[in-house]
Amino acid sequence: MAAPKKGRSASAQSRPGRSLALILIAIAALTGGMFISGNTTPRLGIDLAGGTSITLEAKNEPGQPNAINKTNMDTAVDIMNRRVNGLGVSEAEVQTQGNKNIIVNIPKGTNSKQAQKQVGTTAKLYFRPVLTTELSGAAASPSPSPSGSASGKPTGKASETATDKATSSTSATPTATATSQGRAVTDALKASSTPSASSSAPSSSTSASPSPSSSAAKAAADLQKQYDKLDCTKPAQRATAGQGAKSTDPTVACGQNSSKQWQKYILGPAEVAGTDIKKANALYDTTNAQGWKVTMDFTSSGSKKFENITAKLSKNQPPQNQFAIVLDGDVVSDPSVNQTLSGSAEITGSFDQTEAQDLANMLKYGALPLTFKEASVTTVTAALGGEQLHAGLIAGAIGLALVVIYLVAYYRGLSLVAIASLLVSAALTYTLMTLLGPAIGFALNLPAVCGAIVAIGITADSFIVFFERIRDEIREGRTLRPAVERAWPRARRTILVSDFVSFLAAAVLFIVTVGKVQGFAFTLGLTTLLDVVVVFLFTKPLMTILARKKFFASGHSWSGLDPKRLGAKPPLRRTRRPSAPVDTKEA
Repeated sequence: MAAPKKGRSASAQSRPGRSLALILIAIAALTGGMFISGNTTPRLGIDLAGGTSITLEAKNEPGQPNAINKTNMDTAVDIMNRRVNGLGVSEAEVQTQGNKNIIVNIPKGTNSKQAQKQVGTTAKLYFRPVLTTELSGAAASPSPSPSGSASGKPTGKASETATDKATSSTSATPTATATSQGRAVTDALKASSTPSASSSAPSSSTSASPSPSSSAAKAAADLQKQYDKLDCTKPAQRATAGQGAKSTDPTVACGQNSSKQWQKYILGPAEVAGTDIKKANALYDTTNAQGWKVTMDFTSSGSKKFENITAKLSKNQPPQNQFAIVLDGDVVSDPSVNQTLSGSAEITGSFDQTEAQDLANMLKYGALPLTFKEASVTTVTAALGGEQLHAGLIAGAIGLALVVIYLVAYYRGLSLVAIASLLVSAALTYTLMTLLGPAIGFALNLPAVCGAIVAIGITADSFIVFFERIRDEIREGRTLRPAVERAWPRARRTILVSDFVSFLAAAVLFIVTVGKVQGFAFTLGLTTLLDVVVVFLFTKPLMTILARKKFFASGHSWSGLDPKRLGAKPPLRRTRRPSAPVDTKEA
């Protein structure tokens, strides 16, 4: 039974080069991937790179005094997190503070400005029919009929296409008076009181030309006054246009056309909401010169609502054959409709890539349950974090130097194995941190640096366990090669148990904490896994190879494995016990 075991052991000892080649190939591949991706340094968090800290204060909606609660605040934090992560911003922090504030920390870097714009945007989207529209401001004048249109795709999956983000248009008669515009609003109010996709109230009149009720007439008159006074060229009026209007009521709104001119609108009740959108994506439109577009797929109920509104609008004359896509009170597009549509829609026009991605991202992750205002915006410099990082790196360098000095003084030649293993572990850690930045948004912050420094001790501990097991075998009188192979199984068990405990602690810490502490836990867990990889694929195979070298095998005094210095027992040999003299007389 001993012979086969010896053969297998010899076979395992004869191929340590394969493990070394495997880990060196892995390092070369990771380094190559790092240079190919163009990222040669890890992403830095807000404490090291600087950035912006935003405090958002929740506001109660009209008629909803109890809207600010823990459930809505947690939902808002979740949506903001998904919006920022959807843009690929690394290590953005979104967390509540008190009962009505949310703190958002956005580090400098790719798409950080977009994220700053999006975090507090409510993103309440509605599709509203256009009742009337005209250019706003002193230069307002009747404009031509809209060039935007809606049509179905040949595949049968309908789509809506708008040529401008807010296409310029007028009422059916360019010389429309306030009376005719007021009549349009009054008719819309009457229509909203009849059974439709958005309302089930009974009809208030059955005559061919019914007279509106006094309340409807008063609402129409008030809305007309708002429309007449509205000047969308003034930011203050744009901010308050339609403020407090319910989705079931007509309202006024502002929008900007492709010529960057402001238009004002009277819009009917919302027929389709943003919650009826299943998904949205920003795509480059290769079929025409419009550039970027946003595609939307509706839910089953949303598709039915969209089909109903486009069926109604397709029978009207401009501008009442248009519907406005209203995002947070602003008209982002107002395409015209000439046929019934359903299923999906496309918003096209003078979008650039950033605008299309912003709109798609907000539509994709939904509207915030609350309205927020910016209470404060603070720019965070990297100076303080840089000083702390400098101090942390100095502390890490001192700790590493002390470990190396100890290894050299106590283990002598074996310290070369430990130092080489530490260098391999450092190379793997650096390349992985660099590649994980663009891959999963990992960003290196001060706690993560602390985790990497703690990992030095964990890795060095694994080497010490292995070396001491080898020395124990040599003290028992064995030569180096069998000592390495006999020491490995016992050392392996100890290393795996120790690393498992460290990894378990890191995993629990990552799950139960938020913010920067997760960076520490993630780095600690990553380096613990790398410790296992390095010890199994580098340290042990390298030790097996060195055990064949005369310098180590002969127990040189500087090898760290000198049997005399270790107090080794002499080899056990069976000796013949001298026989007692025989008394011939007694015999």
